[in-house]
Amino acid sequence: MIRFSDDAWERTAILRNAIHTLPFNTELAAGSLSRDRFQTYIVQDAIYLGQFSRALAISAAKAPDSATMQSFAQSALGAIAVEQALHGRYLRDFGVDPAGIAEAEPSPDCLAYTSYLIAAAYHDPWEVLVAALLPCFWLYWDVGCAIARTAAPQNPYSAWIDTYTDERFGEAVRTVIAITDRAANSVTPQTRAKMLAAFTRACQYEWLFWDGAYLRRGWPRFD
Repeated sequence: MIRFSDDAWERTAILRNAIHTLPFNTELAAGSLSRDRFQTYIVQDAIYLGQFSRALAISAAKAPDSATMQSFAQSALGAIAVEQALHGRYLRDFGVDPAGIAEAEPSPDCLAYTSYLIAAAYHDPWEVLVAALLPCFWLYWDVGCAIARTAAPQNPYSAWIDTYTDERFGEAVRTVIAITDRAANSVTPQTRAKMLAAFTRACQYEWLFWDGAYLRRGWPRFD
C-alpha cells in the first residue's frame, strides 16, 4: 500500500501549487511584501500558534504509546518554540508587544482554522488529528525551501525564510511525517480516508490563512 504521506502529498498537488503561487509567498520571496501585510500575518500566526500548541498537547496526550508521545511532543513542541521565537522578534520589530497577543482578535481565517484543529483534537480519533496537524509543519517546510531557492538578496524577511529551512525544523517535520505514516498503517480504510480528508482540509485552511493575511481579511463591521 502506498504510504499515507505520499498519497496525501499527491492528492494535494494542485492545492499546494496554489499555495506556492499565492501573492503573499511570491512577494515574500521577492522581498517586496508590504510591511502591513506581513504584520497582519505575523500577528495572526502568533494567535494561531497558541491554539495549535494546545492541539499538539492533546495529540501527544492521546498518543497510543509513551515512545510516540515523547517523540511527537519533543519534535512538535520544539518546532513551535522556534516559531514563537521568530514571532517575538518580528512582533518587536513592528512595535507589537508579544504579551498582548492573547488579547488580539483572530481573523476569520485564523479562527476557522484553529477551531477546526481544536474540534479535531477533542472529537476525532488520534490518527485523524495527527493528519490534520501535519500540514502546518510540512507545508511550511515545503514553502520555506521553495522560497529560499528564489529569495532576493538582502531579503527583509530572511529570518522567516531561515527558520523554515533550518535543518532542525526539517527534522521535526520528518518525525511528524513518520508518526503519521505509522498511524495510518494501523487504521481501517474508513479512518484512513478520514485522515486524508483532514490533511486536505488543513491544507485548504493554510491557503486561506496566507490569502487572508495578504488581503488583510477581517470581520465585517457595522458600527
